[in-house]
Amino acid sequence: MQNGALKRMFQDLKIVELASVLAGPSVGQFFAELGATVVKVENPRQGGDVTRTWKAAGEATDDRSAYFCSANWGKQSVALDLTQARDRQVVDGLLREADIVIASYKPGDAEKLGVDYATLSQRYPRLIYGQITGYGATDPRVGYDAVLQAEAGFMYMNGEPGGPSLKMPVALVDVLAAHHLKEGLLLALLNRYRTGQGALVEVSLWQAAVSSLVNQATNWLVAGKLPQKQGSAHPNIAPYGDVYKTADGEEILMAVGSDRQFRDLCQVLDIAALADDSRYRDNTARVQNRLTLNSVLQAQIGLRTAQALMMQINQWKIPAGFIHTLRQVFEVPAAQELLLREGTLAGVRNVAATLSFVDRSTIRMTAPPALGEHTDRVLERLNSNRS
Repeated sequence: MQNGALKRMFQDLKIVELASVLAGPSVGQFFAELGATVVKVENPRQGGDVTRTWKAAGEATDDRSAYFCSANWGKQSVALDLTQARDRQVVDGLLREADIVIASYKPGDAEKLGVDYATLSQRYPRLIYGQITGYGATDPRVGYDAVLQAEAGFMYMNGEPGGPSLKMPVALVDVLAAHHLKEGLLLALLNRYRTGQGALVEVSLWQAAVSSLVNQATNWLVAGKLPQKQGSAHPNIAPYGDVYKTADGEEILMAVGSDRQFRDLCQVLDIAALADDSRYRDNTARVQNRLTLNSVLQAQIGLRTAQALMMQINQWKIPAGFIHTLRQVFEVPAAQELLLREGTLAGVRNVAATLSFVDRSTIRMTAPPALGEHTDRVLERLNSNRS
């Protein structure tokens, strides 16, 4: 294969998206960003993807809400009701030419509509079927991110000591499940390249959440330490995740991950002797004495202005950063490079990696579609293919 053929990576890949909300649609946008044709099937009787109506107070948008714009760039929208035989025939025409289906039905619903993997794989053995569920194929419960954050332990650990349990301010479990599904679908594509056969790739929000507990899980499983709320502080490293206020009122988060970095921080703060204090000499001691350590560090950081201190910290290559609002985040050039814009609509790219074999300039990311925006065009194409 010549290099030029790789510039749009998935330019010949056709995807049918039978998914809504965030996890499944973000997978669809991932493939769209790499050149695939993604047709999003939405039920007009239900108003399409439910996130079209998820608007913040005072938000003035059409049926492409800000939330909808987070995961639906580069797609075509067709308005079809799969409970109607005529519309099912149209979907069947789309599936006939599809490489991948992305679905997020509750267990049993896809079977009722005739778009489950067992049914489709009989007709289309090369089809790859990506399914996101809440709790697995046999559990009928509806899976919502906030509930999964609670049930998988995230909320119990998240918050200030003695304070209420808090969920993350983004749908973290949905995002994690989407990444797991992408990995599975890419493996299935590789397997199809080798064998010619399609596959079922299923990820549950529950599995994605539990598998993402990483060190917090092993703190319990290996060390027998039940993770508790401790704000943003890290349970295994100090000072890591700890926040300090400068003389001019700015907040700085420290992420000191090694003894060398701690010694360098003490040099910057003119308290070099602290690094030899037995209470803070190594990370184990610092974790045990975090409260007194933070008191000393805050006293010194509070004497310095934010910019002057951060300049020294960066010179010494000590991990630290300002706590930014999203306005400040998107003023950073590196963040602006990830933006998608068309008219008043904006979003963020799903593909953050720089890929030397993909030329993004050849891929035009169209704005998130209005409900059914491409129905007539898709029907016309399918009808012409039949004739």
